[in-house]
Amino acid sequence: MTQIEIEARLATKEDLPSIMEIENLCFKAPWKEEDILHEIYENEFASVWVVELFDPNTKQKVVAGYSDYWRTFDSASIVQIAIHPSLQGRQLGSFLMDEIYNDCYAKKVRTITLEVRKSNQKAINFYKKHGFVQLLTKPNYYSNGEDALYMSLEVK
Repeated sequence: MTQIEIEARLATKEDLPSIMEIENLCFKAPWKEEDILHEIYENEFASVWVVELFDPNTKQKVVAGYSDYWRTFDSASIVQIAIHPSLQGRQLGSFLMDEIYNDCYAKKVRTITLEVRKSNQKAINFYKKHGFVQLLTKPNYYSNGEDALYMSLEVK
């Protein structure tokens, strides 16, 4: 049995088609290409990562998911994190979350925060599994009027 290799790395413009596919499949209000490129190349606070699979049988690398988080001083905020729907349930999201956490730890970040749609129970459960706690609800946070849960994780 051949083992598929998993790697996390900083995103480049070559990853844009894969990121956009994931973005459009996973989010109700997906970002545009120029938004993602801005995050990769222009936003000095952003760290955009991809999780990539390499199958030695096919000799192919596939971007399975991505994340974007902003770091300012000793705090960070996860802006986006998503795994391609066909690859969810394989611990790739946890792998990516661990990479974010380790990167934040190395950069002396003390707190990671995020907002998540109140209706997105799957994501809420994922964040709770990784130690995030709900601090408050942000009413009418999203463009459709949906509330967001504001969650936080202490980096130790």
